[in-house]
Amino acid sequence: MRMAELAGKEIVNIFDGARLGVVGESDITIDVDSGYVESIIIPLRSNLVNFWVDKQNLVIPWRAVKKIGAEVIIVELDQTNLDYRRYSM
Repeated sequence: MRMAELAGKEIVNIFDGARLGVVGESDITIDVDSGYVESIIIPLRSNLVNFWVDKQNLVIPWRAVKKIGAEVIIVELDQTNLDYRRYSM
């Protein structure tokens, strides 16, 4: 699959049905040696409460991707899972 085919697809968590973001608004980390996608980094939506806080991102490991459809990417992220993590930029 080409990067252009991923653009515009919405990312949905099958664990809780949450809409996490859109691929066009996110970053993708790629292993330079193998060329494989390692993770998707989604900027979390800001609101008035966290407006002054450092920008937060959600890292979705590629192994959490369960299905890529025509309009949606289904991921499985459990909040108790260590891979469901946030970090500041």
